[in-house]
Amino acid sequence: MNRRYSTKMIAVTGMVAAVYAVLTVMLAPISFMSVQFRISEVMILLAFISPEYCPGLILGCAIANLFSPMGMVDVVFGTLSTVMAVWGITHTKKLLPATLWAAAEGLIIGAELAYVFHMNYWLAAGSVALGQFAVVTIIGYPLFKWIMKNNALMRVLKFPAKQKRIEA
Repeated sequence: MNRRYSTKMIAVTGMVAAVYAVLTVMLAPISFMSVQFRISEVMILLAFISPEYCPGLILGCAIANLFSPMGMVDVVFGTLSTVMAVWGITHTKKLLPATLWAAAEGLIIGAELAYVFHMNYWLAAGSVALGQFAVVTIIGYPLFKWIMKNNALMRVLKFPAKQKRIEA
């Protein structure tokens, strides 16, 4: 790996992390707890385009979770759920099934809510999963399908050179 590539990846990681964290914290009333509509989560589909986006997504989630009402539990386990989701997304060949990894995060976040706030696990997990499904599948899927078909937009966004061939 050459120095220029490393500098580029540091910059991309920082930008992605900053956008994710700022969006989450700015929209805190809908970003945390069981009724979660975390708009920043649509960004995890960047991992489908290139795994090089994963560090920024994970770092952004960790930073955003520092502001969570669940405290360090969310920093650790909420970030772990993002690690698992982006790993799944990078290993899924088609976009639509890749979006479902975000909904699976509800299983971990539901456990956090049950532990910290003594909520019903299944209700909390289902609610978070539904919010993730709404943001990442219902909103993110058509958005990323359009982005990936738009060559001009892909050039403007300057995604890292190592892109996998996309099957929407």
